[in-house]
Amino acid sequence: MSSVVAILVACAGSGNGELIGVQDRPVWTPEDPYGMVYIPQGSFTMGPSDQDVPFANVSQAKTVSVGAFYMDETEITNNEYRQFTNWVRDSIIRSFLAKAEPERFAKKYESGDMKGEPITTGNAAAPYKIDWNVNLKLKDADWETEGVGNVRDFLMRNNVYLGDDQLIDGIAQFNTTLYVYSYRVFDVQKASVKSQRISNNGSGEGSGRKDFIHTVEVNIFPDTLTWTHDYSYSFNDPYTKNYFWHPAFDDYPVVGVNWKQANAFSHWRTKMMNQFRRQTKQPTLPDFRLPTETEWEYAARGGYESSPYPWGGPYTRNILGCFLANFKPLRGNYVDDGGLKTIKVASYNPNKYGLYDMSGNVAEWTSNAFDESAFSYTHDLNMDYHYNAENWEDRSLEEDINEVMKRKVIRGGSWKDVAYFVQNSTRTFEYQDTSKSYIGFRCVVDFLGRDKKDFQ
Repeated sequence: MSSVVAILVACAGSGNGELIGVQDRPVWTPEDPYGMVYIPQGSFTMGPSDQDVPFANVSQAKTVSVGAFYMDETEITNNEYRQFTNWVRDSIIRSFLAKAEPERFAKKYESGDMKGEPITTGNAAAPYKIDWNVNLKLKDADWETEGVGNVRDFLMRNNVYLGDDQLIDGIAQFNTTLYVYSYRVFDVQKASVKSQRISNNGSGEGSGRKDFIHTVEVNIFPDTLTWTHDYSYSFNDPYTKNYFWHPAFDDYPVVGVNWKQANAFSHWRTKMMNQFRRQTKQPTLPDFRLPTETEWEYAARGGYESSPYPWGGPYTRNILGCFLANFKPLRGNYVDDGGLKTIKVASYNPNKYGLYDMSGNVAEWTSNAFDESAFSYTHDLNMDYHYNAENWEDRSLEEDINEVMKRKVIRGGSWKDVAYFVQNSTRTFEYQDTSKSYIGFRCVVDFLGRDKKDFQ
C-alpha cells in the first residue's frame, strides 16, 4: 500500500514535497485591448475644482483612490454599435432558419458544448445550435433553399422583415422590434448581503447561487426618433432618417441608446472577446462595463488635479481663440466650435491619458445611480453607488418602482450644453430607460494587477 502512495505522490508533481503551486498555468501578459488606453491607478480630489455656490449641495469635494483600468479612447461609434445590432439580427435570422432547416443552418449540439444555446427542432432527434459558418445571402431577394423556399418570403412570414403594408417604395427593411438581446447576470450585491446574513445567523438557509442569477432581455436597437422627440419646433428630420444608417455618420458617436442598452452592449462585447480568447487558449479578460463616475472623472482629468477641463486649463479656448470641445458656446452659437450637433469622434485633441471627447460631443452614461448626497457616505476606495432599479421577482411591477431610483449619472456634457456641463466634475443624471440625442457611452475594463510594469 505504501508503494502505491509513493507512486501517486510522484505523479502529482509535488516538487519533492515543496510548495510550488499549480504548474503549467497560462502566462498572463496584459495587452491594451484594441481601441482602449491604459489608465494607471491613482488618488485624486473628486468634485469641483473651484467653489460652486449654486450647486454646492450636489458638488462636494472628496479624495478618492482608483485602481488601474482600460478605457475606450473614444465614445462608441455608430458603426461599432451597428456590429452589435447586426449580430443580434443575424442570430435571430439563423435561429429561424436552423429550426426550419437544421441540416443546412445548424450543427448538432453536443453535451458540454458551451459555444451556443441549443435549439430544439421539431424534426430532429437532438437539439441543434446555430452554425455561424453558413453564409447568409440576405441582399439576394431570390435566395432559395430546399427547406424553406424563398428565404426572404420565409422571413417575412415570420415577421423578421416588415410586411408590405409597412414598406416605403418597396424597400425591404428588418423588423427592429425583434432585436432583443437576452443574457444572464449574477447580482453580486444582493448575493454578498445574503451570504453575510446567512453566515452571521449560522442557519445556513438559502438555496444558493441560483437565487441571484437573473435573465435580462433588452431591445437593443437605438431610438432613431430621438432627434425629433427631444426637440419642439426644430428641424432634425435628416438626422432622424440617416444618423444611424448612413455611412457619413459611421464615425459619429452612437446616440439614442439608453442605460440598459449600453449595459447589454458591454455584455455582448465581453462575450465576443472571451469566446475568441477561449478558442485560442488565452486567459479571459474581465468584463467590459460602463465606468463608475469616479473612474470617469479620474480618467477625464488626465492627471491634472485641479483643472476644470480635460485639456488642463481653466478656459474653453486655446491661445489662438479656438474652442477645445464640441458644446454650446457663447450665446448659443453652436457652430463656433466647429460642430452644429454631434461630430466625428476624436475631432479634438486628446487629454494627457489619450482619451478623446471627455468633454462635449455627447454626454456619457456611467454605471452609478444618482444620489445628490452620494459623496457623503460612499467609500473613498473605488467609490461606487450602484442600484439596479429592477423588480426581479415580478417584472410586471417594474413601472411601480420609484422613478428616483432609475436615475443614472451622466458625465461630460454634450454638443447642446453650455460650458458648465462639460467640466470634469459636473454631475447630472438621466433615467435609465430613456434615450437621448445627446447621450452616448464608452466602456472600461479592469486591469488585473497593480501596474503594467509588474508584467514586463
